[in-house]
Order: sequence, then structure tokens, then C-alpha cells
Amino acid sequence: MTQVHDFNAGIGANGLFWMLQIPDDAVTVNDDAGTVTISLRNVTVVDQLTFPNTLPNGNVVNLGNSGAPVTLSFDVTYQKSGRARHVRPISKDPLSPFNWAGEMSDATNSGSFSLAYKDGSFSAQGSFSSQGNFGEIGRERNGSFVRHEDQDEGNQGENEQAAAASRLAGGTSMNAAGGQPGASATRSANSPKFRGKVPVEAFIH
Repeated sequence: MTQVHDFNAGIGANGLFWMLQIPDDAVTVNDDAGTVTISLRNVTVVDQLTFPNTLPNGNVVNLGNSGAPVTLSFDVTYQKSGRARHVRPISKDPLSPFNWAGEMSDATNSGSFSLAYKDGSFSAQGSFSSQGNFGEIGRERNGSFVRHEDQDEGNQGENEQAAAASRLAGGTSMNAAGGQPGASATRSANSPKFRGKVPVEAFIH
């Protein structure tokens, strides 16, 4: 398969790449329905065509610094399902990927998009869905926002971080409350993902 397009937000003046700040009113959270909807209109991104662009001598060029200007609009809705999984920190190391807490649920997303080159030479539109693939949605806390009560509860109830740590070590997850193998031990696709190191009080992804 040959790549023909690569749409991204480019590199900002401060060096931040592929990230686009969106206004608060573009995000709608419906706790009762278990959905999060993001709607953006006429956002400017670039089409770099391929990534990365590598010259015959091996030098990589065009890392977000150039490309065809594009106007993009999209709507995406994330829908959670099932019971929320309570994740508790099992490390106090601020650099550890297991030093975070949150409530996460399985989720899918679906939506539609439209885009066009600003010079009018290319346009596309369509729909998408993550049905059948892994996804999750929830709220998390890390860094200085991990509270003492989160750490106190780290050895109580279902703890997916402990399950993931055990799997990485080649062991079997045990439910600390009952001494039985945890349900998450057999659900490797739903193990918590490694988080970044920037303190976050609440995050939906």
C-alpha cells in the first residue's frame, strides 16, 4: 500500500508538533448517555503527502514545516460501554507509567469528515468507525493530581495497573481483595496504556 496523504497540524512556533488546540465549545460531554462529541469546523492543517519524506542520501525532510494548506471539518462521537474499571496507582515514582489513577470504560468512536485544499485542487469526505478495535474513554489523574486516597486504594478491589505490571513480568494478576485471578488478567487488550509525564487532572481519550 502506497501512502498518498498525510494530514497533520504541522509544527508550532514553540516546537510542539502534530497537536491542535481546540476551543472548549467544540467538546460536548454527556455523562448520562456516556458520550463525548468533538465537532470542528474549517480548521487549518497541512497535507504532507507522505511521512517522513526521505531523500536518497537518507536525510529526512518536511517534518511539518511545509505542505499543501488544507481546511478540515469533522464530527466524532465516542461512546462508552460496560462497567467502568477503577485504575489505582501502584507506584509513587513520578516517572513511572503506573503512577496514575482513573476510571476507564471500553469505548468506540464514529463520525464523518470533509476536507479541501485551499487552492481547490483536491477535496475528500467520508465517514469512519472504530467498531471492532480497542478503545477506551474515561477520566484520569497523574503527577501531582494523584491524590493520597488514590494511593491508599491501590491495594483494594480491581486494579488494572497491577494486572498489567504482572503481565509485563510474566505473572498472573491476582485480585487483592479475594485472592483470585483478576478478570483483567485475561483481557490483555484492555490493559492500561502507558501515559505521558505531564500532570493531568482529567483527560478523555
